[in-house]
Amino acid sequence: MGAQVTNNPLVSIAVLKAREGRALALKQALLELIEPTRAEPGNLDYVLFEGKDEPGTFYMREAFVDQAALDAHFAAPYFQRFAAQSEMLLGEPLRLIFLEQVSDR
Repeated sequence: MGAQVTNNPLVSIAVLKAREGRALALKQALLELIEPTRAEPGNLDYVLFEGKDEPGTFYMREAFVDQAALDAHFAAPYFQRFAAQSEMLLGEPLRLIFLEQVSDR
């Protein structure tokens, strides 16, 4: 991970539901985002999960040092490539849930 932890990182869970028959393609496209995103200077966390009870529903746990780092992520060429193909991969719009940490761990 590229950056050091700050006091108030921007933490979110992205919920991505695959279009019918596109789960494997969506999974591959999301996996391709992992390495370059983790190399971003403002990235703190970027981990992909798939729902055990909801195959084809993916959850990306992500944390960035601040809004500017998240904006830079969205502007990165590899994310833009993903965004360009997302309509044919996603069964519904990506949902981004922002979280506020309330415990010390």
